[in-house]
Amino acid sequence: MSIDTPIRTESSNTDASGTAASRKLDPVTFEVLKNAFATSVDLMSEQILRTCYSFVIYSRDFSSALCDAQGNTVMQGSQDIAVHVGTLHFQCKAVLEQFEGDIHPGDVFAINDPYRGGTHFNDVSFIRPIFAEDEIIGFAQNKGHWADIGGSVPGSFDVTAKDHFGEGLRIPAIKVFDRGVFRYDVGALLVENTRSPDVSLGDLHAQSEATSMCEREVLRLVERYGKDTVVEAMREVQDYVERIVRKRVAELPDGTWKTTDYLDADPGKSEGLVPITVELTIKGDQVHYDLDGSADAVASFLNSAYGTTFSAIYAGTKTFFPDIPLNSGFYRAVDADIGPEGTVVNAGWPYAVTGFCSGPYEKLMNAIFELWSQVVPERALACCFNLEYLLVGGRDARTEAAPYFMWYDWMAGGWGGRSTKDGSGATAPVFGVGLAVQPLEGQERLSPVLTTHHSLAVDSGGPGRYRGGVGVEKGGLLTDARSTVMSYCCDRARSITWGIDGGLPSIPHGVWLNKGTEQERFLGSVFSNVEVQSGDSFTRPSAGGGGYGDPLEREVAAVVEDVIDGYVSVERAAKDYGVVIDAVNPRLDEYCVDEAATEALRAEIRSQRAGWLTEDPAEIARLYREGEVDMLDAIRRYGVIVDWGTGELLPETTAEYRKTLQRRSAAHWG
Repeated sequence: MSIDTPIRTESSNTDASGTAASRKLDPVTFEVLKNAFATSVDLMSEQILRTCYSFVIYSRDFSSALCDAQGNTVMQGSQDIAVHVGTLHFQCKAVLEQFEGDIHPGDVFAINDPYRGGTHFNDVSFIRPIFAEDEIIGFAQNKGHWADIGGSVPGSFDVTAKDHFGEGLRIPAIKVFDRGVFRYDVGALLVENTRSPDVSLGDLHAQSEATSMCEREVLRLVERYGKDTVVEAMREVQDYVERIVRKRVAELPDGTWKTTDYLDADPGKSEGLVPITVELTIKGDQVHYDLDGSADAVASFLNSAYGTTFSAIYAGTKTFFPDIPLNSGFYRAVDADIGPEGTVVNAGWPYAVTGFCSGPYEKLMNAIFELWSQVVPERALACCFNLEYLLVGGRDARTEAAPYFMWYDWMAGGWGGRSTKDGSGATAPVFGVGLAVQPLEGQERLSPVLTTHHSLAVDSGGPGRYRGGVGVEKGGLLTDARSTVMSYCCDRARSITWGIDGGLPSIPHGVWLNKGTEQERFLGSVFSNVEVQSGDSFTRPSAGGGGYGDPLEREVAAVVEDVIDGYVSVERAAKDYGVVIDAVNPRLDEYCVDEAATEALRAEIRSQRAGWLTEDPAEIARLYREGEVDMLDAIRRYGVIVDWGTGELLPETTAEYRKTLQRRSAAHWG
């Protein structure tokens, strides 16, 4: 499947060199309207923040856009969720296709269909046509994540789902407002299929009304500048972005680069990593991606439909062009062949796709980071932590009515080390840099879950000449609840966040239930419908970013500062960086480096580390079970992956993991 099939945008009116063949607006008018379009979208976002009902949407899990009359994106919001990038125009075009000849002033459409360019069922879009002089000149759109959309588990994240029927309500393009009149029957059909209909109804109206804010702003521009000028500006804004992208790309060397990242496993098969292969080609002023070689769709909800795969491609590429606005002009310069339906990166109907965000999406983005790090090494970026969602849902027994509750949580984590500096720590995922960590006090007020700790995760940053950013660890305690289950959507318990150019990996993801008690249990990084009771505790870390460069080349002073700051332990300073530190008085941040011992230890590690990666995996697994080798030794020194709860060796996974460690890390050690 080529990108040209679903995403063909209007002609850019450029000649072969990418220079504008015709520009009708003077530069001042163009610049004013370009920025006014951005303001109209950001005002829509501000309206949602002030009127939404859902705590999830309030934490900025939403995006907004202004599209032209053909459904092409003119402008997106300044703090949009990256995963929504590249999908909003698909859904606008789906509305145009389905309601051709039946679109009127005052109409508002809803859609969440992943198989028609959407993300997953929880992300519900509302789209309003903008009319001027009885003609459609554009569309205002908002997409927000509803905390529940039905399905088999609270929060609608059933990792065991093999098709979409267990994932929630699928909404094709439908009218929720018809010529300004709310269709109560349609609204009831939508919200009554969720576990919190009052909240869903509130979000429905908040999102719908927000689109009218954008409509008012655009019509204000029409009143001042005229319809034709505004429509022309919408076209020229897209052409402007295309020209800049093509010019930047044309300055880069032509060539082809290829890499593979992985999902942890396919539940329908024996253990073993699931490949997602990305090939990047630059030719002239065009960027092309080929995803041939990616695995078949997996027997869980960790699949990606075409819209979100394209979104990952655009968002990953855009990371290396941070100053360029994003609209459909960008898409013209970046195309892709994502292969036939039925793969993990192009799962058509009815494959389950709700977990795409923790599955192929961020694997694609990080693979693209790795490829562009070779093209533009001064902007190199190692692997970033994986998005994760923990959902606890049931009945809130703190009141006699015992209403449904959904504790819906995600964490910050670490980004990869860079070519000149450490990675960002405890920050939002690449999935959406505008995503806010939910306030603990708000969570505790809304749900019977008490946060017990929330702190930086020591040793979570991947070691390197430039360290990966650190992750965090968060724990909770279930208080007054009944009929409660827990689900977790993540990955990278096995395909662990990796380093590049000699850097080392981070730590595995995964949830522990009742850790430190006789009922301790490791639940893993992907599970659903696990029954939990009042009094149960849980904890999980987020990974840090992968390291960049050989950790033995990190400045000793920088390692000491990491120890002082609590990013690295004294033990791992020696094991990962070869720096021997004596903790004289940690309370006063007094540490002393043994320089002779450090020099000797670094020489010893250099001479032995290649051999560590050839040690018998079964023997390392045994030592892990007996406590003689810890988790980070297994991952970073020996390249051995086990079930972190039982210590059982995963031989196929280990073999593939060692290959990636050899390629990204060991091959770059001097």
